[in-house]
Amino acid sequence: MRFALSPEQLDFGTSVRKLLDAGRTPAAVRAWASGDPRPGRGLIRQLAGAGVLGLAIDDEHGGVGAEPIDLVVAFIELGRAAAPGPLVETAAAIPALLQALPDKELAACWLPGFAEGAELGTIAFAAAEHSPVALDADNAEVVLIADGGRVHVGHRTGLVRSIDPARRLFAVATDEPVAEGVADAVATGFDTGALACAAQLLGAGRALLDSTTGYAKQRKQFGKPIGEFQAVKQKLADVLIGLDLAEPLLYRAALTLGEPTRGRDVSAAVVACGDAAYRAARAALQVHGAIGYTAEYDLSLWLTKVTALRSAWGTPDLHRARIAQALRADRQLRGTA
Repeated sequence: MRFALSPEQLDFGTSVRKLLDAGRTPAAVRAWASGDPRPGRGLIRQLAGAGVLGLAIDDEHGGVGAEPIDLVVAFIELGRAAAPGPLVETAAAIPALLQALPDKELAACWLPGFAEGAELGTIAFAAAEHSPVALDADNAEVVLIADGGRVHVGHRTGLVRSIDPARRLFAVATDEPVAEGVADAVATGFDTGALACAAQLLGAGRALLDSTTGYAKQRKQFGKPIGEFQAVKQKLADVLIGLDLAEPLLYRAALTLGEPTRGRDVSAAVVACGDAAYRAARAALQVHGAIGYTAEYDLSLWLTKVTALRSAWGTPDLHRARIAQALRADRQLRGTA
């Protein structure tokens, strides 16, 4: 199995990064958090023009029909830039779910607008013990709730506090069902969303490492840059190792998204990327010191993003449980073979 990106994929990632760098993304993130979606929607339309929002959408619905690995490449850059909006939902989870439905009418209705960046979608995966919560339900034209094997159109009922101000969460309630008996499609949508979230975490971790390394080269104590101190070097080296080890797990999950090991591989990627990004966030905060705690400093955008994303598509405990269950099932299958 090949884990190295092709030259075309590397070039695509570079082009997405340049677009985000030119789009004044931190300003758009802060505006989104304050309730002004206009800069963020403009950035999303630019991403749609570059094909990012249509990667997981088949060409018959106005998309690109790319491979999951291409989606991962794009979401690494979206995480690196801390881009705002329900991008995982619009560009990954909902397209995967709708295109896995037996009836393609909903896909034909909503996905062309997603691919163009004209409309946004969000989705809540309901659990019995929790009320469903959807990201940016106030700015999304399509609000869905997946409840077991059913999919409903939903509506927002109230704002829910989030650790990341740019991730505006809303409690949602179900309206009419639009699909029933579609548990497999719901699972496909969830796993695709979790994969994109893992890619965002890896990208955010890379951004935190880059900014912290740059700060360590400039900040001086006792007459020399703090990056020359062995303790700081070791801390940043541990962050780099964690990110580098998580990357092949992410690529494997993308390459096996259509195989029986999908759930196990996606969960492994979520755990590895989440842990690596969280380690990067802790190191960044420790190296930056007091300035890292200030909301006005751009570092805070990535710190809060990583903290929120770690549990946005299932907690680490949930994903570790899925991995353990898959390994036990595999062991039992080998024992009976």
